[in-house]
Amino acid sequence: MLVSLTRGALGHPATRIPMATDAGFIEYVCDQLRDAGGITVKKMFGEYGVYRHGKIVALACDNQLFVKPTPAGEAVLGTPTYGPPYPGAKPYLNVSDLLDDAATLVRLIVATDAALPAAKKKRSPGKKVAAKKTAAPKKPAAARKSPKRR
Repeated sequence: MLVSLTRGALGHPATRIPMATDAGFIEYVCDQLRDAGGITVKKMFGEYGVYRHGKIVALACDNQLFVKPTPAGEAVLGTPTYGPPYPGAKPYLNVSDLLDDAATLVRLIVATDAALPAAKKKRSPGKKVAAKKTAAPKKPAAARKSPKRR
């Protein structure tokens, strides 16, 4: 993992700051996954989401590739290595050591895509769906009381 070291506040020891993923790295990942078909990437906060047919299957963070964990993906790898793609994240399959093995990466991404639920459709940004209002049931006349006047 590439990190930048800087002095902390008030001269405290160095703090680890993750570096953003290089565009060349993500181009290499896309080239390796070409045979999977339907691969697209979206830049997200200096890192990248890797999608297959509109479904996010992996994250590229700090020039490392992290695939969403699924039983199907774990079966492709045998003994997977786990790691969080960013601080505070749930563990993903860290497959950075497999980047040069395009055939295994393609099998992993295809298996992961098949195991994940379908991508949710997004609403159009300009259209809001109004909640349907239902009238409250009217109380019987005997139950309705009008305030007494004095």
